[in-house]
Order: sequence, then C-alpha cells, then structure tokens
Amino acid sequence: MTDFQIGAFPERACSNLVKIRERHPLIHNITNFVVMNFTANVLLALGASPVMAHAPEEMEEMVGLSNALVINIGTLSSPWVESMEKAATAAANRSIPIVFDPVGAGATRFRTETARKLIHLARPSIIRGNASEILALAGQGTRTRGVDSANSTNEAASAALRLAREIGSVVAVTGAEDFVTDGTVSVTIGNGHPLMGRITGTGCSATAIMGAFNAVEPDAFTAAACALVAFGIAGELAALSNPGPGTFQPLLLDRLDALRPSLLMERMQVRPS
Repeated sequence: MTDFQIGAFPERACSNLVKIRERHPLIHNITNFVVMNFTANVLLALGASPVMAHAPEEMEEMVGLSNALVINIGTLSSPWVESMEKAATAAANRSIPIVFDPVGAGATRFRTETARKLIHLARPSIIRGNASEILALAGQGTRTRGVDSANSTNEAASAALRLAREIGSVVAVTGAEDFVTDGTVSVTIGNGHPLMGRITGTGCSATAIMGAFNAVEPDAFTAAACALVAFGIAGELAALSNPGPGTFQPLLLDRLDALRPSLLMERMQVRPS
C-alpha cells in the first residue's frame, strides 16, 4: 500500500524532480514508432536518460542496465509482444519498476487481449491509460476511437479502482483531469492544458515520465502523481503564449527542461478523491 501523504506531497515531488536531474536514471522504453523521438526528448528534457530497444535478443541485458522499464503497445506486433514479455520477466526478476501503457486497448481483440496478458504477467507498478483504455482493461466492453478516448476520466474511476485492486498496481487515468489510485487511496490532479491533447505523444510521454519518477521514487503512487503534476505544469507553461499545436510541442520540451521545484510548489493542483 502507498505511503502517500497529501501534506507531504509537494516537498516530495520537488525532491524527486531534483533526484532525476542528479541521477539521470536510464529508462528502457519498448514504445511505438509514432512517439519514439518525442518520448526520448521528453525524458531528456526532464533529466532522465532514454533508451529505445525492442529486439528480443537484447531484452534481458538492456533491462539489467536500466532503472525502469516502460512498455507501450501503441504500434503492436507479435515480435514486439515477445520482447515485452521477455523484458517484463527480466524486470520483475530484478525488482525494476515496470510502467505499462495499454494504448488503444478496446479497439481490437488482439490489442485488448495482449494488454490484459501483459499486465497479469508483468504486474506493473503503474498502469497509465485514458478512460476508454482503462475501462477496456477492466472488462467493461467500451471501445476506443482508434487510440483516443471515447469516455471521461470520471466514467473510468470505479473501473480504475477495481483494476488496481485486481492487479496490485497503481492505475492512472489521464484526461482533462487525471485520476490516480492504488485501489484504496485516490487523488485527482488538475494540472495540464487542452493543447496537450492536440499533439501526438503526450499520453505516451506521461507514461515514460512515470518511469523516470518511479526510478527514483519507490512509492509508485507518489511517482505517478509526481509525473502527472510535472508534465501538466510544463504543459500549462508552454501554453502561456497561446501557441498553435505545431509551436506548442517544442515549447513543451523547453518548459519541461526549465521546470524547477519552485514552479511545482507554485502551480501544483492535487486533491484527494
């Protein structure tokens, strides 16, 4: 169970941001072709070190070098499933944090069944998805619009609670507001900006950032909340000049790079749910 304390969270979030910048944890990403470059740049801007490796022949060695494993099924294929299974097993054997992103779960049977198989194999420390993906993982029969959510965060809250209890993972549902739960303790995070939903890769990048925070913060609940606060605040700051989506993306990297503990303290919006 989490040791999360709402009163202690601001200081802990600031401390974890500093730790990432001091330690530069290596985050192994088995992620999708659409977001590889952007996700790598997001991790670099945060202060972590990304590696994108998916060949099954190197999974055990690469996991052994890493501080966290992020599995993302966005551009799913059978050979990659093999790599994901090997990496998850190696990480679990070494007690390395695993963060799982069930991109598009609910869109097709192959995708949904693979996501469910992987979470039962990996027992990830954190599962992050949009509302429709979390509902699909919980077996509620919803369908996504491709990889986009057709449901609100509030609609998925009860499913997230059940899934967290079933798997023993922290579940984060992201949307206009974000909901994080371990099945007992829950918080809602209000940081972020609508432009974050108008560029590709922000959800996947939020998952990767959770890996970076979980690499320095052993409490997965706190790590997930820290990641969403930090990324959401960077999005808010990037949007201050009222950019379009094309300009917003590089600004998001700039603001993430410039993020400081003082900005976290000033702008974080976290409340018990």
